[in-house]
Amino acid sequence: MLIGLISDTHIKDEETKLSETVKKVFENVELILHAGDLTHESVIRELEEIAPTIVVAGNMDRRYGIELPKAQIIQVELPKKEKIIKIGLIHGEVYPKGDTQQLYYIACELGVNILVSGHSHVPHLETVKDILLVNPGSPTAPRLSDPSVAILEINTENTEDDEDDINIEFIKTGAPVCSALNYFSNKKED
Repeated sequence: MLIGLISDTHIKDEETKLSETVKKVFENVELILHAGDLTHESVIRELEEIAPTIVVAGNMDRRYGIELPKAQIIQVELPKKEKIIKIGLIHGEVYPKGDTQQLYYIACELGVNILVSGHSHVPHLETVKDILLVNPGSPTAPRLSDPSVAILEINTENTEDDEDDINIEFIKTGAPVCSALNYFSNKKED
């Protein structure tokens, strides 16, 4: 099963669209998980045109009055192993941003094997104890990183106990952007 992971799109209005690169990366996925901060509901409609989409609220979504759940849990069956992988989806509002210890404990509270979060705008993959923490970054507003999304592949057909069932690939979706440089260049114009 291929699952597209995306977060922090920060789309300003219905006229602003996701890049064709993001759409191409997700063209073969069976499900898309958006970890919040859409800032406009048109993002859900765009992603739904590609695959079924599950979304949670980010801090900016609440600011714009978009009502979404704070967390979702998705179950993927591995029938040949008689096993279920639970994926938690949250925005990840922890401070400092991206703090893996706090994210780990949120995953424990949700009872999940994988926790997908956003908020930091930085792609990240780390296993803490037995929980996989994934942040796909942001395809539109990265922070000190390339714009990105991720593909989560879960091998639902695997029968071997020693093989990995999970693979994650980060995919660059555009040219490097440094919002700090944009900030300084805007200051010169003032």
